[in-house]
Amino acid sequence: MIQKVDHIGIAVYSLEEAIPIYEKALGLKFLKTEEVESQKVRTAFFEAGETHIELVEPTAEDSPIAIFLKKKGEGVHHIAFGSDDILGQLGQASKEGIRLIHETPIDGAGGKQVAFLHPKSTKGVLTEICSH
Repeated sequence: MIQKVDHIGIAVYSLEEAIPIYEKALGLKFLKTEEVESQKVRTAFFEAGETHIELVEPTAEDSPIAIFLKKKGEGVHHIAFGSDDILGQLGQASKEGIRLIHETPIDGAGGKQVAFLHPKSTKGVLTEICSH
């Protein structure tokens, strides 16, 4: 079911300020920016081998990313695992007592379906399951 680490999400106040750090200072290949209305964010993706880095900027004050930034500041927000069976993965997690933030997938960046597992059930790590 889980096939790989798909991406690491990093919460930032400003894509404009953060993109040059990852593109120029770190030399990662910039792929694209995208607005994800369902999550009230703008994202920027970078290639880092087979894994991507996703910078996430809030577009509204009530965005989950805006709330995260107010509490914790900029930094690692989540880790995303790519799955070939997102519904099966969610079912397995739930069966094992993991609290689901999303019981059914929602639209995410890159045309993917995504669902999050609550960090209180995953040792403090916000975990995303994603699938094409």
